Amino acid sequence: MELINKGKTKDVYRLESGHLLLKFKDDVTGKDGVFDPGANQVGLSIEGSGKAGLSLTTYFFELFEKEGIPTHFVASNLEDRAMEVLPAQVFGKGLECICRYKAVGSFFRRYGSQVEEGRDLDGLVEFTIKDDEAGDPLINRDALIMIDILSPEDYDQLHKWTREISDLIKDVLAKKGLDLYDIKLEFGRDQEGKVMLIDEVSGGNMRVYKGDEYINPLDLPGLLLD
Repeated sequence: MELINKGKTKDVYRLESGHLLLKFKDDVTGKDGVFDPGANQVGLSIEGSGKAGLSLTTYFFELFEKEGIPTHFVASNLEDRAMEVLPAQVFGKGLECICRYKAVGSFFRRYGSQVEEGRDLDGLVEFTIKDDEAGDPLINRDALIMIDILSPEDYDQLHKWTREISDLIKDVLAKKGLDLYDIKLEFGRDQEGKVMLIDEVSGGNMRVYKGDEYINPLDLPGLLLD
């Protein structure tokens, strides 16, 4: 295998087949030892979080396949904390799509003077540029189109899919008595230019509560998959 990228929470290898292998780490994003799915740096390591992240990602990608949602998922090996995926071309140098159901995290830090913490948000979709040095800045529709990251059609599709996929995940969690506060998704194009969901879908990129209790990402698979 050829190592092609050492990421914050995953390392990426190229396989002889041309597919990629994602190796999940026990690192999660956050600051000062506190987990934050919206952070752009590794904040702490939680033993077992890599395997937990892969188990949830596998569960959701298999669910998406049944629902007809295109993804880069091929197969996974939980013991090796590895997931085989299709190669993908990201939008620009990397784009994150965030769906918010509560005013918490970075949203509240930005707009706390205008909104009370925890206020309901009706699946608000935001886009951020993947740029650690710039702090993963927000970017709006006009800018995405003007600097050729997305076409108008791309924007509409990513906005629609972000909301639909997030709503599906929210409904799955709700059946277990869990509340999705926000989630971060990523999309890319396959070799034929078709858009697909990429990266991971796990506790490490979503914020989940049960009542007033925050659910640690490591605990989420046990609550959802048992």
